[in-house]
Amino acid sequence: MTKRATSLLTAATICGALALASAVPSGAGRKFYGDDPISREPATQDASKVAPWDIDLFVDLSLNLFGTPGDPTPNVRAKSINTIDEVPDSSWFTNRIGSRAVSVDEAVRGPLNGDGPAPGRWQVSRAKEAGDAPGFTMRDSRNETWFVSLDARSNPEAATGALVVANKIFWTLGYWQVENFLISVRPDQLDIASSAMVTPPSRKRRPMRTSDLEAVFRRAYRSADGSYRAIAARGLPGKVLGGFRYYGTRPDDPNDVVPHEHRRELRALKVFGAWTNLVDMKAGNTLDTLSTADGRGVVRHYLQDVGSTFGSAANGPHDYPEGWEYLYEGRLVWKRLVTLGFFISPWQTVDYIENPAIGRFEGTRFDPRTWKPRVPTAAYLRARPDDDFWAARRVMAFSDEMIRAIAKTGSYSDPAAEKLLADVLIQRRDRIGQAFLPAVNPVVDVKLDAAGVLTFANAAVDARVAQAPDAGYAIAWSRFDNDSGTATPIGTGTATSAGRGQAPAGLPTTAGAFVKVEISADIPAHRSWATPASAYFRRTADGWVLVGFERMP
Repeated sequence: MTKRATSLLTAATICGALALASAVPSGAGRKFYGDDPISREPATQDASKVAPWDIDLFVDLSLNLFGTPGDPTPNVRAKSINTIDEVPDSSWFTNRIGSRAVSVDEAVRGPLNGDGPAPGRWQVSRAKEAGDAPGFTMRDSRNETWFVSLDARSNPEAATGALVVANKIFWTLGYWQVENFLISVRPDQLDIASSAMVTPPSRKRRPMRTSDLEAVFRRAYRSADGSYRAIAARGLPGKVLGGFRYYGTRPDDPNDVVPHEHRRELRALKVFGAWTNLVDMKAGNTLDTLSTADGRGVVRHYLQDVGSTFGSAANGPHDYPEGWEYLYEGRLVWKRLVTLGFFISPWQTVDYIENPAIGRFEGTRFDPRTWKPRVPTAAYLRARPDDDFWAARRVMAFSDEMIRAIAKTGSYSDPAAEKLLADVLIQRRDRIGQAFLPAVNPVVDVKLDAAGVLTFANAAVDARVAQAPDAGYAIAWSRFDNDSGTATPIGTGTATSAGRGQAPAGLPTTAGAFVKVEISADIPAHRSWATPASAYFRRTADGWVLVGFERMP
């Protein structure tokens, strides 16, 4: 990487910077380069010297709950996007639903590449010392490592069902996920490894005993046949480095140059979290690993634990305020004090269908604009309407059939539990579309053919959450100077009542020329549509290619 490109990394998005590094620019002010838009964020530097770290979860919680970590600049556009306003594939995210066709079978399979634990004797190698769910680490008969977690005694199928279903949803959305298998385990098929250790409350580490394993199973739900339903999570390849924060960067990873609060894929968890009720967003539920690709060390970033979703946590239903309030909100504490406890919060009037396998999960009163995790993250707080729009399109891409098929993978013994989960996910999906798709100019899929015919779609209208503008769309055409960034109008603005328009006379025909097309609509119900969405096209020998798109300044 050149010295010039390296310096640009601190001022540009990772995608733009990497494009600069691989191009041969002829002008300092160039907006687009030869490889724009990039589809993958390459890891160009060797990260093999990255060291494991421990994030103090209490400090992390306190900073997020009471402080404002990360870049304080307001309204910063996401920096992990390419020139057409999309998130490239990376060690953080892989484009799936909403970017390409994903079959129901593919979504149901999710991240699973092989089979679960090999049959035979399983050897417990370590007691589970993190998280609330009962569990342990084991090796199967193939000597493969698995992390096992069981359902709490009071809520059979709740924790395991939530984890396996959410695992497939977040994989389909594009996040790196652990392979989670639903299994049945019996204590008599387990042996304790001679090297297995535990740290009891006395903090004096000692060898694991049979009584320690028995204590784990006493906390778990036991089926009538004596077996225990559990999740077996396959150990991740590579070196485990600990979690990641939702702000800043990992200082020893030379590829981690975009502050995490400005990564759209992390900001999008505001919407994805609201849909699935993922209330437990914290560094402790993430995991980074170091592996080797193309001879270089690369850090991969996992959403390791998405189990605190829907209406249940590890040991029972979500508390009533979860999804409605942060753990601490000073103004609410004050209101309850001055009203002597008579202040009524919205969650106090919600009529839940109390299903023990699903917990407290509803869609009738759900408002994605006011949904809250237990503790906000810097990425959650920095999300802009264009980030919400990007995420909402992906949620809306889940069909009813796909949602019901994924819910079925929870293997709930009560059909009513499976139906409730799917019904609420569908209801919350629709509310997300209603809230976020019309909130910005929803023009998408802009194309310009060789004959100068422009076509585009309206995501909000197509999702039936908004009406098409009665007066149609205004289209303004300009020649665009890629070196100076100046735009020169071509003719007069044109209007169309459908997603189609003809370029005016004077459209350049020289290969390498650029045009800028601004599309807007005047509709009283959605004032944000008056802010033009700008599409940039480059002329090639075969016609026009979209190289840039900006939905919000």
